[in-house]
Amino acid sequence: MRGIGKHFGAVKALTDVEFSVNEGEVVALIGDNGAGKSTLVKVLAGVHAPDAGTIEFDGEPVEIASPADAQDLGIATVFQDLALCDNLDVVANLWLGRELRSGSTLDEVGMEERTWTLLRELAAKIPSVRIPVASLSGGQRQTVAIARSLIGEPRIIILDEPTAALGVAQTAEVLNLIERLRERGHGVILISHNMADVLAVADRVVVLRLGRNNGVYNVVDVTSETLIAAITGAVDGTGKRPEAGKQRTEEPPESREAKIIPMPTGPRRMPDAADGDE
Repeated sequence: MRGIGKHFGAVKALTDVEFSVNEGEVVALIGDNGAGKSTLVKVLAGVHAPDAGTIEFDGEPVEIASPADAQDLGIATVFQDLALCDNLDVVANLWLGRELRSGSTLDEVGMEERTWTLLRELAAKIPSVRIPVASLSGGQRQTVAIARSLIGEPRIIILDEPTAALGVAQTAEVLNLIERLRERGHGVILISHNMADVLAVADRVVVLRLGRNNGVYNVVDVTSETLIAAITGAVDGTGKRPEAGKQRTEEPPESREAKIIPMPTGPRRMPDAADGDE
C-alpha cells in the first residue's frame, strides 16, 4: 500500500500511509485510538475505497472495491467481534455460506473431516467440532474464527485485536496459532494494543499516529518503550524526539545590545524603627 489517503468529510483518517506485508511474515500495526489502524485494514479488506494511493499485490497494481475483491485476491479478515453464530457448532460456523454438497444434500462427513484436518494443522485445542460455539472459551472461539478464514486458502490474514479480553492461557493459545499461520506461509497483519504480544510474535512493527506513518521497526531491534514513545509522539518516524536536531537560533554578537536597568533617582529615606515589625 503506497500513499494511501482516506477522508470522511472534513476528517482526514489517513494521509500518505505506506504499508507492506511479505509472505510468511507477521506485521504488527499499532497506534493509539483514532490513529487510523482500522481504517487502513478496512481499505485493504475492501470495506472502504481509498481516496488516494495505490495497492499492489504480487507486484501488480490491483483495485479492491469490495470485500469480494479482497477475498478473490486471498485477503481474509477476522474482526474483533468474530461474527460467529453461537447456536451453531464448529463445523457449521467454518463452512457457513460455503457448505460442501454431495448431490442435493450437505456433505457433513466431508466438512467434518476437513475441519479436523485444519484444526490439527493449527494445533488447535478444540474438544469437539460438534458442540455449539457458545460453549467454547474465548481463545477457542478466536481459533474457530481464524480457522474459518483459512477455508478459502487466503494468502494474507488480518487479525483485529485477537487477544483482547482473553486470559493468559487463552492469549498464549492465540499467539501460538499466529506462529502456525506464519509457518504455513501466510502473511499476517496483527492489530494490537498489547506490546508484549506484538514483541512475542511480530517480525516488523508499523506505527500509525494521527493517520500518518510514525515509524517502521524490526522487532529484534526495538523495545516496548520505543514503541510506546512512537505511539504517543514522543519520537518521530526516525526514532528521534521531534525537537531533536533543531538548533536554537541566536542573534549575532554584534546585534546584541547591553540591557541597562535604570536605577531610581532621588534621595532614599532610611526606614524608621516604627516602619518595621519587631
